[in-house]
Amino acid sequence: MVQRSSLAAPYEVPLLAVCLLVCVATGKQWKKSLLALSKPHHGKQCPGWWVTPADTQHPHSPSSAGLELSVNDQYADFSLTTTPGPLVSLSCLVQNSSEAEELVWYREDGEVDLNDANKVNISNVCISPVTESDNGVTFTCQLARDDTVQVSVTLDVQFPPDLSGEEILYVEEDKDVTLSCNAKSNPQATAVWYKDNSTLTLQEDHHEVYLTSEVFELSIQTVEASDNGTYTCVLSSSIGEGSKDFHLIVEDKKSIFPLEAVIAAGVVVFFTILFAIVARRDKIFKVWKALVS
Repeated sequence: MVQRSSLAAPYEVPLLAVCLLVCVATGKQWKKSLLALSKPHHGKQCPGWWVTPADTQHPHSPSSAGLELSVNDQYADFSLTTTPGPLVSLSCLVQNSSEAEELVWYREDGEVDLNDANKVNISNVCISPVTESDNGVTFTCQLARDDTVQVSVTLDVQFPPDLSGEEILYVEEDKDVTLSCNAKSNPQATAVWYKDNSTLTLQEDHHEVYLTSEVFELSIQTVEASDNGTYTCVLSSSIGEGSKDFHLIVEDKKSIFPLEAVIAAGVVVFFTILFAIVARRDKIFKVWKALVS
Protein backbone atom coordinates (compact mmCIF):
# COMPACT_ATOMS: atom_id res chain seq x y z
CA MET A 1 0.00 0.00 0.00
CA VAL A 2 1.32 3.42 -0.94
CA GLN A 3 1.51 5.98 1.83
CA ARG A 4 1.13 9.72 1.31
CA SER A 5 4.11 11.86 2.30
CA SER A 6 3.61 13.97 5.41
CA LEU A 7 6.32 16.47 4.34
CA ALA A 8 4.10 18.42 1.85
CA ALA A 9 2.52 20.79 4.37
CA PRO A 10 5.78 21.88 6.00
CA TYR A 11 7.20 22.82 2.58
CA GLU A 12 4.06 24.82 1.57
CA VAL A 13 4.28 27.20 4.51
CA PRO A 14 7.77 28.47 3.70
CA LEU A 15 6.78 28.90 0.04
CA LEU A 16 3.82 31.16 0.91
CA ALA A 17 5.97 33.12 3.27
CA VAL A 18 8.54 33.76 0.56
CA CYS A 19 5.84 34.98 -1.87
CA LEU A 20 4.46 37.34 0.76
CA LEU A 21 7.91 38.78 1.46
CA VAL A 22 8.45 39.39 -2.27
CA CYS A 23 5.13 41.23 -2.63
CA VAL A 24 5.82 43.39 0.43
CA ALA A 25 9.25 44.22 -0.93
CA THR A 26 7.78 45.41 -4.24
CA GLY A 27 5.32 47.81 -2.60
CA LYS A 28 1.86 48.13 -4.24
CA GLN A 29 2.79 46.21 -7.35
CA TRP A 30 0.70 43.28 -6.19
CA LYS A 31 -2.43 45.38 -6.12
CA LYS A 32 -1.91 46.36 -9.75
CA SER A 33 -1.44 42.75 -10.70
CA LEU A 34 -4.69 41.75 -9.02
CA LEU A 35 -6.59 44.58 -10.73
CA ALA A 36 -5.19 43.62 -14.10
CA LEU A 37 -6.37 40.08 -13.61
CA SER A 38 -9.84 41.27 -12.55
CA LYS A 39 -10.48 43.30 -15.77
CA PRO A 40 -12.65 41.66 -18.44
CA HIS A 41 -11.07 41.21 -21.85
CA HIS A 42 -13.22 41.85 -24.96
CA GLY A 43 -10.57 42.41 -27.61
CA LYS A 44 -8.39 45.48 -28.18
CA GLN A 45 -9.55 48.56 -26.27
CA CYS A 46 -8.25 52.06 -25.68
CA PRO A 47 -5.90 52.32 -22.62
CA GLY A 48 -7.87 52.73 -19.43
CA TRP A 49 -11.22 51.91 -21.07
CA TRP A 50 -13.02 48.72 -21.94
CA VAL A 51 -16.47 47.64 -23.00
CA THR A 52 -18.77 46.02 -20.49
CA PRO A 53 -21.87 44.13 -21.59
CA ALA A 54 -24.06 47.10 -20.68
CA ASP A 55 -22.05 49.60 -22.78
CA THR A 56 -23.50 50.47 -26.20
CA GLN A 57 -21.77 53.77 -27.02
CA HIS A 58 -18.43 54.06 -28.77
CA PRO A 59 -15.91 55.99 -26.65
CA HIS A 60 -15.36 58.57 -29.40
CA SER A 61 -19.01 58.97 -30.51
CA PRO A 62 -20.34 62.38 -29.40
CA SER A 63 -23.23 62.17 -27.00
CA SER A 64 -26.29 64.45 -27.07
CA ALA A 65 -26.68 64.13 -23.32
CA GLY A 66 -26.65 67.59 -21.75
CA LEU A 67 -26.68 69.35 -25.12
CA GLU A 68 -29.24 72.10 -25.59
CA LEU A 69 -30.18 74.53 -28.31
CA SER A 70 -31.46 78.05 -27.86
CA VAL A 71 -33.15 80.31 -30.40
CA ASN A 72 -33.08 84.00 -29.52
CA ASP A 73 -32.23 82.97 -25.92
CA GLN A 74 -35.27 80.67 -25.72
CA TYR A 75 -34.61 77.03 -24.77
CA ALA A 76 -38.10 75.70 -25.50
CA ASP A 77 -40.56 76.09 -28.39
CA PHE A 78 -42.07 79.58 -28.43
CA SER A 79 -44.08 82.10 -30.42
CA LEU A 80 -42.51 85.29 -31.77
CA THR A 81 -44.83 88.28 -32.22
CA THR A 82 -44.00 90.70 -35.03
CA THR A 83 -45.65 92.85 -37.71
CA PRO A 84 -45.45 92.88 -41.53
CA GLY A 85 -42.48 94.66 -43.02
CA PRO A 86 -39.51 94.63 -40.62
CA LEU A 87 -36.81 91.98 -40.82
CA VAL A 88 -36.94 89.14 -38.27
CA SER A 89 -33.68 87.41 -37.31
CA LEU A 90 -33.53 84.00 -35.64
CA SER A 91 -30.24 82.97 -34.00
CA CYS A 92 -29.66 79.34 -32.98
CA LEU A 93 -26.86 78.45 -30.52
CA VAL A 94 -25.50 75.12 -29.31
CA GLN A 95 -25.20 75.03 -25.50
CA ASN A 96 -23.01 72.79 -23.31
CA SER A 97 -20.80 71.46 -26.08
CA SER A 98 -17.02 71.59 -26.50
CA GLU A 99 -17.14 70.07 -29.98
CA ALA A 100 -18.20 71.38 -33.38
CA GLU A 101 -21.89 70.65 -33.92
CA GLU A 102 -23.63 71.07 -37.27
CA LEU A 103 -27.04 72.77 -37.21
CA VAL A 104 -29.97 72.50 -39.61
CA TRP A 105 -32.90 74.90 -40.08
CA TYR A 106 -36.37 73.99 -41.37
CA ARG A 107 -39.23 76.22 -42.55
CA GLU A 108 -42.24 74.00 -41.88
CA ASP A 109 -41.17 70.73 -43.59
CA GLY A 110 -38.67 72.25 -46.01
CA GLU A 111 -34.97 72.54 -45.19
CA VAL A 112 -33.48 76.05 -45.31
CA ASP A 113 -30.43 76.42 -47.56
CA LEU A 114 -27.48 77.52 -45.40
CA ASN A 115 -23.89 78.29 -46.37
CA ASP A 116 -21.13 76.30 -44.68
CA ALA A 117 -20.03 79.20 -42.48
CA ASN A 118 -23.53 79.41 -41.02
CA LYS A 119 -23.90 75.83 -39.79
CA VAL A 120 -21.46 75.13 -36.96
CA ASN A 121 -22.48 75.81 -33.30
CA ILE A 122 -24.27 79.02 -34.27
CA SER A 123 -26.64 79.58 -37.18
CA ASN A 124 -28.79 82.55 -38.18
CA VAL A 125 -31.76 82.85 -40.53
CA CYS A 126 -33.54 86.05 -41.53
CA ILE A 127 -37.10 86.55 -42.76
CA SER A 128 -37.28 89.68 -44.89
CA PRO A 129 -39.67 91.14 -45.54
CA VAL A 130 -42.17 89.65 -43.13
CA THR A 131 -45.61 89.38 -44.75
CA GLU A 132 -49.10 88.43 -43.64
CA SER A 133 -48.61 85.01 -45.24
CA ASP A 134 -45.80 84.29 -42.74
CA ASN A 135 -48.31 84.26 -39.89
CA GLY A 136 -48.37 80.82 -38.26
CA VAL A 137 -45.23 79.60 -40.07
CA THR A 138 -42.87 77.52 -37.88
CA PHE A 139 -39.06 77.60 -38.10
CA THR A 140 -37.11 74.79 -36.41
CA CYS A 141 -33.40 74.63 -35.56
CA GLN A 142 -31.98 71.18 -34.76
CA LEU A 143 -28.75 69.20 -34.49
CA ALA A 144 -27.88 67.62 -37.81
CA ARG A 145 -26.95 64.34 -36.11
CA ASP A 146 -29.83 64.22 -33.62
CA ASP A 147 -33.21 65.64 -34.61
CA THR A 148 -34.51 65.21 -31.06
CA VAL A 149 -32.38 68.18 -29.98
CA GLN A 150 -34.32 71.09 -31.44
CA VAL A 151 -36.15 74.34 -30.76
CA SER A 152 -39.07 75.66 -32.84
CA VAL A 153 -40.37 79.21 -33.18
CA THR A 154 -43.77 80.07 -34.67
CA LEU A 155 -44.26 83.53 -36.16
CA ASP A 156 -47.23 85.50 -34.83
CA VAL A 157 -47.55 88.21 -37.49
CA GLN A 158 -50.13 90.72 -36.31
CA PHE A 159 -51.94 93.04 -38.74
CA PRO A 160 -55.24 94.99 -38.74
CA PRO A 161 -58.11 94.42 -41.20
CA ASP A 162 -57.21 95.66 -44.69
CA LEU A 163 -60.57 97.03 -45.75
CA SER A 164 -61.53 100.30 -47.43
CA GLY A 165 -63.28 101.88 -50.41
CA GLU A 166 -66.76 101.44 -51.86
CA GLU A 167 -68.60 99.47 -54.51
CA ILE A 168 -71.81 100.02 -56.49
CA LEU A 169 -74.03 97.02 -57.16
CA TYR A 170 -77.10 96.89 -59.41
CA VAL A 171 -79.55 94.09 -58.80
CA GLU A 172 -82.98 93.32 -60.20
CA GLU A 173 -85.92 92.66 -57.95
CA ASP A 174 -86.46 89.00 -57.01
CA LYS A 175 -82.79 88.21 -57.70
CA ASP A 176 -80.16 87.25 -55.09
CA VAL A 177 -77.06 89.28 -54.27
CA THR A 178 -73.95 88.74 -52.09
CA LEU A 179 -71.78 91.49 -50.57
CA SER A 180 -68.26 90.28 -49.74
CA CYS A 181 -65.48 91.78 -47.56
CA ASN A 182 -61.88 90.69 -46.97
CA ALA A 183 -61.79 89.51 -43.33
CA LYS A 184 -58.08 88.71 -42.96
CA SER A 185 -56.56 90.08 -39.75
CA ASN A 186 -54.51 88.93 -36.74
CA PRO A 187 -55.84 88.87 -34.12
CA GLN A 188 -59.17 87.87 -35.66
CA ALA A 189 -61.53 90.83 -35.99
CA THR A 190 -65.17 91.09 -35.01
CA ALA A 191 -67.52 91.85 -37.90
CA VAL A 192 -70.77 93.81 -38.18
CA TRP A 193 -73.02 94.84 -41.09
CA TYR A 194 -74.73 98.24 -41.17
CA LYS A 195 -77.42 99.60 -43.48
CA ASP A 196 -77.67 103.36 -43.95
CA ASN A 197 -75.47 103.88 -40.81
CA SER A 198 -77.64 101.71 -38.56
CA THR A 199 -76.97 98.13 -37.47
CA LEU A 200 -78.59 95.82 -39.98
CA THR A 201 -81.52 93.84 -38.61
CA LEU A 202 -81.23 90.36 -40.07
CA GLN A 203 -84.44 88.87 -41.39
CA GLU A 204 -84.87 85.12 -41.45
CA ASP A 205 -84.95 83.62 -44.94
CA HIS A 206 -83.95 86.98 -46.36
CA HIS A 207 -80.48 87.76 -44.93
CA GLU A 208 -77.63 85.36 -44.36
CA VAL A 209 -74.22 86.22 -42.84
CA TYR A 210 -71.08 84.13 -43.48
CA LEU A 211 -67.80 84.73 -41.60
CA THR A 212 -64.43 82.92 -41.85
CA SER A 213 -60.82 83.96 -41.25
CA GLU A 214 -60.72 84.98 -44.92
CA VAL A 215 -64.07 86.53 -45.80
CA PHE A 216 -67.15 88.26 -44.32
CA GLU A 217 -70.26 88.05 -46.51
CA LEU A 218 -73.87 89.21 -46.49
CA SER A 219 -76.30 87.42 -48.79
CA ILE A 220 -79.74 88.84 -49.58
CA GLN A 221 -82.24 86.42 -51.07
CA THR A 222 -85.07 87.59 -53.35
CA VAL A 223 -84.16 91.27 -53.33
CA GLU A 224 -86.98 93.75 -52.75
CA ALA A 225 -87.26 97.47 -53.43
CA SER A 226 -86.87 98.07 -49.66
CA ASP A 227 -83.38 96.56 -49.80
CA ASN A 228 -82.16 99.57 -51.71
CA GLY A 229 -79.51 101.51 -49.71
CA THR A 230 -75.89 101.65 -48.51
CA TYR A 231 -74.51 98.63 -46.69
CA THR A 232 -71.30 98.94 -44.66
CA CYS A 233 -69.04 96.10 -43.63
CA VAL A 234 -67.05 96.96 -40.45
CA LEU A 235 -64.21 94.81 -39.06
CA SER A 236 -62.59 95.70 -35.71
CA SER A 237 -59.65 94.17 -33.85
CA SER A 238 -57.46 95.21 -30.93
CA ILE A 239 -54.91 96.75 -33.30
CA GLY A 240 -57.10 98.40 -35.93
CA GLU A 241 -60.34 98.74 -37.87
CA GLY A 242 -61.47 98.70 -41.48
CA SER A 243 -64.72 99.28 -43.38
CA LYS A 244 -66.17 99.16 -46.87
CA ASP A 245 -69.40 100.58 -48.33
CA PHE A 246 -71.69 98.83 -50.82
CA HIS A 247 -74.27 101.00 -52.58
CA LEU A 248 -77.06 98.59 -53.52
CA ILE A 249 -79.36 99.85 -56.26
CA VAL A 250 -82.49 97.74 -56.77
CA GLU A 251 -83.91 97.90 -60.29
CA ASP A 252 -87.44 97.12 -61.42
CA LYS A 253 -88.09 93.60 -62.48
CA LYS A 254 -87.72 93.21 -66.22
CA SER A 255 -90.56 91.66 -68.24
CA ILE A 256 -90.03 88.40 -70.03
CA PHE A 257 -90.53 90.15 -73.41
CA PRO A 258 -88.92 93.58 -73.19
CA LEU A 259 -90.81 96.37 -75.03
CA GLU A 260 -87.67 97.59 -76.74
CA ALA A 261 -87.02 94.18 -78.24
CA VAL A 262 -90.63 93.89 -79.49
CA ILE A 263 -90.45 97.30 -81.20
CA ALA A 264 -87.13 96.47 -82.78
CA ALA A 265 -88.51 93.21 -84.14
CA GLY A 266 -91.57 95.05 -85.58
CA VAL A 267 -89.37 97.54 -87.38
CA VAL A 268 -87.33 94.75 -88.93
CA VAL A 269 -90.47 92.97 -90.18
CA PHE A 270 -91.92 96.18 -91.63
CA PHE A 271 -88.83 97.04 -93.67
CA THR A 272 -88.46 93.45 -94.84
CA ILE A 273 -91.98 93.56 -96.28
CA LEU A 274 -91.39 96.98 -97.80
CA PHE A 275 -88.23 95.90 -99.58
CA ALA A 276 -90.01 92.82 -100.92
CA ILE A 277 -92.80 94.99 -102.39
CA VAL A 278 -90.32 97.38 -104.02
CA ALA A 279 -88.37 94.48 -105.54
CA ARG A 280 -91.51 93.03 -107.16
CA ARG A 281 -93.30 96.28 -108.01
CA ASP A 282 -93.53 95.63 -111.79
CA LYS A 283 -95.13 92.22 -111.33
CA ILE A 284 -97.47 93.54 -108.67
CA PHE A 285 -98.45 96.46 -110.94
CA LYS A 286 -99.29 94.12 -113.84
CA VAL A 287 -101.43 91.91 -111.63
CA TRP A 288 -103.25 94.95 -110.25
CA LYS A 289 -103.83 96.40 -113.78
CA ALA A 290 -105.25 93.07 -115.00
CA LEU A 291 -107.66 92.97 -112.10
CA VAL A 292 -108.84 96.53 -112.75
CA SER A 293 -109.42 95.98 -116.47
